Amino acid sequence: MAEPVYIFSDGTLKRKENTIMLETQSGKKHIPVENVSEIKIFGEVDINKRLLEFLTQKNIIVHFFNRYGYYVGSYYPREFLNSGMIILRQAEFYLNSVKRLELARLFVEGSLKNIINTIKKYNENGRFSNTINAIESHIKNLKQCISVEQLMALEGNAREIYYHCFDNFVKSGDFHFEDRSKRPPQNELNALVSFGNSLLYTTTLSEIYKTHLDPRIGFLHTTNDRRFTLNLDISEIFKPIIVDRLIFTLINRKQIKKSDFHEITGGISLKENARRTFVQSFEEKLKDTIYHSGLKRKVSFRTLIRTEAYKIEKHILEDEPYSPYLG
Repeated sequence: MAEPVYIFSDGTLKRKENTIMLETQSGKKHIPVENVSEIKIFGEVDINKRLLEFLTQKNIIVHFFNRYGYYVGSYYPREFLNSGMIILRQAEFYLNSVKRLELARLFVEGSLKNIINTIKKYNENGRFSNTINAIESHIKNLKQCISVEQLMALEGNAREIYYHCFDNFVKSGDFHFEDRSKRPPQNELNALVSFGNSLLYTTTLSEIYKTHLDPRIGFLHTTNDRRFTLNLDISEIFKPIIVDRLIFTLINRKQIKKSDFHEITGGISLKENARRTFVQSFEEKLKDTIYHSGLKRKVSFRTLIRTEAYKIEKHILEDEPYSPYLG
């Protein structure tokens, strides 16, 4: 079964007959192409045109991260499933302010409801009841928003309320959230959130690639000079239940400690060993299966992400109204 390949070492990635070969100081590693669903590169890796042609032929996306572990861009092969009709419908929904606002509101609603579901996991003795009530009031106010900008502002306010609970969710005095900071993050918890979100954004992009949708046309996030936006929309729904819960687990199980971070220019970043630990746990989480009442079977979280894209596709074709996944 094809799976993501993560490359942390420096070296050269090339095509070797019908396989992908990674050359590093430690030696050569052959990777059968049929075993690769996507490639995520964290090391300083040289690639050439011959490899890119091979990856395009095999429909394999490559995601690039900088030396601090933060996403910088993707090699997105030509779309092999894109439908002209679907793209036109996406554009129509984006340009129609009512239809766009409806979809954007559903993304925010799904995100905030999953935030509440995450908080409830830690709501012993009702200690976070006021927080839950505050976020529920934000959900009620979504109907009053008359623009996407208002929706994003409301979501941002709700997330600030949520973030202030993080220190209580982790059983370590070494981690303090303070305020959300990025590019670069200013403390350890923020570094974990940024890293985890980057992994989720790229995973969602890879799953969209397997559908008829165009990832450049989002609805909550503005389609502009940014290369991809639909993956950001869908990821909003899954960040609380995949990334945030994983962070709390890794810290509470002492799999990631304060010593796993180092200072970078202007901020904080994970050391390579901590990135590897996070990535391994992230992939294990994506393989976890849960029962899906709509599909009437158990599916993995990775499948859930792709299913979310299919649901959006049905929505814009007006076959079935979209309803965000709640976990």
